[in-house]
Formats: sequence, structure tokens, C-alpha cells
Amino acid sequence: MLHAKVVDIKKEKIELSNAENFIASNKCGASIYFVGTVRNLNNNKKVIGMTYDSHDEMVVKSFEQIYQDSITKFKFDDQIVFIEHVKGYILLGEISVLIAVACKHRDQAYELSRFFIEEIKKKTPIWKKEHYENEDSEWLEGNPIQNK
Repeated sequence: MLHAKVVDIKKEKIELSNAENFIASNKCGASIYFVGTVRNLNNNKKVIGMTYDSHDEMVVKSFEQIYQDSITKFKFDDQIVFIEHVKGYILLGEISVLIAVACKHRDQAYELSRFFIEEIKKKTPIWKKEHYENEDSEWLEGNPIQNK
């Protein structure tokens, strides 16, 4: 089961409670939450915020493909995945991405959670612009998108 969404920060925020409700299941004995936030320092520059931009439909398709890839790769009996990523400007410490997974066993949940964040970094078209204290903002160089 998968929930995949791009959250327009001007309209709503990522809520941990939504993930908790989605992944709750008597079939699963382990849940993992990965919460990505804006940190205060990158490349020796003081970061005050971040703008994320994306092609929303492509992002959701990428999340769906990563989910399908995870089923093929791991073959877990039961897995539930909730993923949301923001679009727009967020401040230091605010949530940019939330990945919540539930599986039968803890080792499966850890493995699945790590798989999702690493695959998103490699395959999902999301762009980041860092905003700095007393310096011009800049779009960060990303990774080339990998197909399969």
C-alpha cells in the first residue's frame, strides 16, 4: 500500500499524524519514520531556508515506481509506505520530506526506509534552492536522474 504526494507548502504542511494513520496495521510489527528537515549549514554557508521545486506528476510517478521496485527487490509479505515531499519555500528546521514505512519486522522496515530515501535522491526530479544569511541564494547542483 502506498501514499505518495507533493505538498504545496502554501496550502498545507506535511503532518506526521497523517503518516501514522496511514501506516497503522495489525499486520506490521515495525514502523520507521524518516523526517528530512532544512539544516543550518551547507558548504560552510549559513542556511536560513530552502525552496523546493518539482514537476508534481513526475515526482508522484517516481515515488510509485520506487515503490514497485521495492516490491520486486525485497519481496516482503506486507509493506506500507507513506511519502510526502514539499514544494515551495520552507524555513530552517521545517520538514521537507517524510517517509514512513511499516513492515512485519524491524530489519525490513529499516531496509525499506533507507531504500526509499536513497532512490528518491537518485531518481526523483526535485530541485533545491538554498537561501543563505547575508549571501545570494543559489540552486544546488543535483544528481543526474537515473532511469532504472
